[in-house]
Amino acid sequence: MKIEEVIKATVPMSLPKKIILNIMYTQNVIGENFNEIVKAHDLSPEQYNVLRILRGQKGKPANMCVIQERMVAKTSNTTRLVDKLLLKELVTREVCPDNRRKMEVAITQKGLDLLKELDPVIDSHEEKFTKNLTVEEQETLNTLLEKYRNA
Repeated sequence: MKIEEVIKATVPMSLPKKIILNIMYTQNVIGENFNEIVKAHDLSPEQYNVLRILRGQKGKPANMCVIQERMVAKTSNTTRLVDKLLLKELVTREVCPDNRRKMEVAITQKGLDLLKELDPVIDSHEEKFTKNLTVEEQETLNTLLEKYRNA
């Protein structure tokens, strides 16, 4: 369905406006589906992102700056997110031995187990939105989105 039909536009739109609206609408569709998945596991998308970042550390802790730099949503309150994950025992937080002003955060086994449980569900979610595209189309879409974002 064309974006004009989805939003029931009654006036013609410029191509740049259609592109922006299409990206925003598509992000909302993908985001709502993703929210349902992580919410069923008592996580927010941002908390999931923190866990994913920490798993990528391969056992090494990360300080709050590293986590913030790697977040998909840069406006997230990292300290609050880590506090909530601490309460769920999905991460640990300790003072950095080299710099007592820094906090180091690591994923727990419980956090790793939760991600392992979520991995196939997230993979299925990602595949759901690419099933109508060939591999070549997926590569083209990815390239175009990167080019568009870096304008």
